[in-house]
Amino acid sequence: MADLAQDVPGDLMSTDEEFRKLAQAHSQYEQQLTQLTRQPYLSSEDILLEAQLKKHKLRLKDQMQQLIARRRKEISAR
Repeated sequence: MADLAQDVPGDLMSTDEEFRKLAQAHSQYEQQLTQLTRQPYLSSEDILLEAQLKKHKLRLKDQMQQLIARRRKEISAR
């Protein structure tokens, strides 16, 4: 049972459309942040954008963690 609970994110990626969309959006925000932080100078607008991207990314990660926790609970209830 421990092995089943360990691979929950991978299982959700292949079976849960909502989780997959959240993961893709999270990855896109990560790419945008990477591009933004490669710039030698950040304007005040860039700094605001960076903060917004980080908040969006964290919100998505929280939603993904909720789905993972729900799936682990389902697995342990079996």
